[in-house]
Formats: sequence, structure tokens, C-alpha cells
Amino acid sequence: MTVPDALITTLETLKNPVVVGHVRPDADCLGSMFAAAIAWPGEHGSMARVSLPEGSLSRRLRFMWDWVDATVASPADFASADGFVAVDTAKKPRCNVEKSLDEDWDGGRTVVNIDHHESNTNYGTINYVDAEAGSACELVYRVIRAANHDISPIVASLLYAGIHSDTLGFSLPTTTASALEAAADLVACGARVSEIGEHLCRSQSESEFNLNRVIYANTKLIADGQLAYSTASYDEITSSGCVAADIDDQVGIPLSLDGIDMAILFTEGSPGYTRLNLRGEKGLNVLEIAGAFGGGGHLNAAGAILNCGIPEAVERVLPVALERLDKLNNPR
Repeated sequence: MTVPDALITTLETLKNPVVVGHVRPDADCLGSMFAAAIAWPGEHGSMARVSLPEGSLSRRLRFMWDWVDATVASPADFASADGFVAVDTAKKPRCNVEKSLDEDWDGGRTVVNIDHHESNTNYGTINYVDAEAGSACELVYRVIRAANHDISPIVASLLYAGIHSDTLGFSLPTTTASALEAAADLVACGARVSEIGEHLCRSQSESEFNLNRVIYANTKLIADGQLAYSTASYDEITSSGCVAADIDDQVGIPLSLDGIDMAILFTEGSPGYTRLNLRGEKGLNVLEIAGAFGGGGHLNAAGAILNCGIPEAVERVLPVALERLDKLNNPR
């Protein structure tokens, strides 16, 4: 998908932007946020301010923060901004802004929406949404190249980390030729490939390791081995030494079982709120399941937040998931 000329023109003319991502930002979100904030700093010349409320950063991804000299946007920065760059966020209510700001935090000002989620609602003033892209970082890379901006080793590293993470180490169907071409160019620009691999794949803390023990122990197989799911309650998460921000890609544990068509992870990061992570194998669409609970995402990777504890969440979600599997097994 070609980058709209109007998007580049708008980014180049913003004088005091704030960059926003989604709640509980992952590597793709942080990479695209920080890269965009460096590429379009506005009139003041330094990196644009980024919206990262306290508690947003996981320990595992703090290395990305350490790479950049970022300034967290305050409510006053939101009030004085002449526009916003929203990345990797399908719906405006999912934007990661301070709780003190109301739902109309943009105040009718320009919002540039750069995203790759199938469920994106095109909430921006200008929307660059490509659901075929493997990551938001790939899209930000395209925009930077289309704007003829140089890519520094730090920006290359940020974008490469997001592409690597959201394609699961270049192993998902979203690993297209364009994703690989972008990654190759970023390596040529100085991306820290080995360091990124160490941080993303080989740097679990003891608390994260303990949380994984819980998720392994709680994993169950149902539907004749077609569906694997696991759970981690608030008490189990905190007893392991983790917090809600540390819940990222642990759905890969039930997903790793051979022969399954669907994996689900239920985690209670805050008491009474259960996060639902769904993954579909062999092209199975799980976005419909997430959508039934007010969530969104991609066709094969989606999620939602339920206002209930894990037992109720499991009771509500599994019948919907099993019905989806039944339609797969018995197409009409």
C-alpha cells in the first residue's frame, strides 16, 4: 500500500506533536512510537513527546526506552500539542493516555493513524492502515523512506525489533517479502540484530520464568486437542513477581502444543479484569471471537479485556471458541 502524500505532508508540518500507542505496549508499539517520535520531532528539534503513563513499560522491553532520550507527555503537553501520531492502535479507546484525560483527548486536532490491525476503525484525520503488513514498525519504516528521511542505527534497531517481535522471529504468515526487505534494509542501516535477539528471546528474569511455570502448569487441552488454553490469576501473577505490563507473548506457551488450531491465554493483570489473548493456527480466524467481547486485532491474533475474573471469563469465552471450531470442522 502506497504511503499517502497527505500523511507525509501532515507529519512534516506538525510543530508540537505527541506520539501515542496502545495500552500495554509491546515491542512493535514501542518501536514504532519511538521511531516516529525521532523522525518527526516537530519545531522544537528534539524527539517528540510520547504518551507512556506510569506502569506502561515491561521490564523485558525497557531496553528500548534506554536506547532513546524520550520525554513522557504530560497532560499539559496534550493540551498544547498541535497534532498526534497514533501507531499500532486499532481503536481510539485503546490509546494509552493518562487516565486524567477524557476520551476526547485529541480535542478535534489532527490525528495521524498508522496501523496494521484488521479491526482498525480509521479514527484518524489521516489513516494509513494496511492489515497485510506484519507490523506497525514496517509501516513506519515505509513512511520514513517515503519522506526521504535518513534512518539512524537507533531508529533501525527500534524498527527491526518491532518487525522481529510481531512476526514472531519471521515465522508467521505475516512475514511477507516486504517485511523481509524492510528488515534487510534496517540491518544495512545498523540495526543491533544480536542485541535485539538477546533482549527479546534470551533475557527472562526469574519472575518471568516463574510466571511461565504457572502458565505451563495451568495449560489445558480440550476439543480433542484442537484448543489449548491457560490462565494466570492476579494472585499468581503477583506471586511470581510480575505485574500486568509483563504479560506479553506468553500465549506462545499453549500455542506451542503440536496439532492445535487455537490457543487462548486468560490473564488477570488487575483484580477483576481479565485480558484475553487469542491465536489461530492454519489460517483460523480468531478476530471474530475477540470482537464478540469488544476486542479486536488481526485475523489470526486478537484480544479483548473482560470486566470479570478468570473463572467467569473462561466460562464465557470457551463456548464461543468451541462454536468457532465447530464451524471449522463442520462447514455449512
